[in-house]
Amino acid sequence: MSQVDKNNETKAKILQSTLDLIKMEGFESVTVRKIAADSGTNVALVNYYFGSKDKLINEALSAFLGSFTATFDILANTSLLPQERLKQFFMSYVQIIQQYPELVSRIFSLGGAVFTSQYEYGQFLKSIGFVKIEGVLKEMTHEENHEVLMMMIMQLFGAIFLPALLKSILSTGAGIEVASVEQQIDLLFARYFHEN
Repeated sequence: MSQVDKNNETKAKILQSTLDLIKMEGFESVTVRKIAADSGTNVALVNYYFGSKDKLINEALSAFLGSFTATFDILANTSLLPQERLKQFFMSYVQIIQQYPELVSRIFSLGGAVFTSQYEYGQFLKSIGFVKIEGVLKEMTHEENHEVLMMMIMQLFGAIFLPALLKSILSTGAGIEVASVEQQIDLLFARYFHEN
C-alpha cells in the first residue's frame, strides 16, 4: 500500500470515528482525544490532517451529507417510471438516515450553529436536489406551480423522514411498531398520488 493510500485510509478512519462519536455523544462531548483513541491514531495525527476540531467535524459532516447528494442521481434514471424513481430515491435517502438517526436529528436541531457543510448541503438542495424532485413531481402530477410543488416536496419529506427519525423512540419507548420504509412509501404514494 502506498503512503497516499495509508494517509487516505487513516483520514477515513478518523472521519468515521468522528461521525460515530457524534452519533453516540453529541457534538459538544466529542474531543480530539476521544476521536484519536477511537480511530487508533493520536492527537498529533488528527491535528496534522484536520488542523482543528471544528475543521474535522465540518469535514466529517461534509462526507456524511455528501452521501445524501448521491441519492439524487436516482431521480435522473429515466429508464424507470417517475413514481418508481421517487420511491427509490426516498428509500435510499432513508437508508442513510437510518444509519445515523441521532446524528441527523442533531444536525437539524443545531439551529444557529451551522457548519459550512450544512450550508453547502442547503445550497445543493436549493439549486439541484429540489429541482430534480420537482421535475419528477411535474412528470407525475402535471403540476406547474413552483410553490405548490415545493409544498408537496416538504410534505413528502416530512411524511417519510419523520417516522425514520422517530423509529427507535417509537418502537422502544412507546412500543409502537413502525412499518417498513417501503410500506410507508407505498401507502403514502397510493393516497397522495391517487387520482379521483
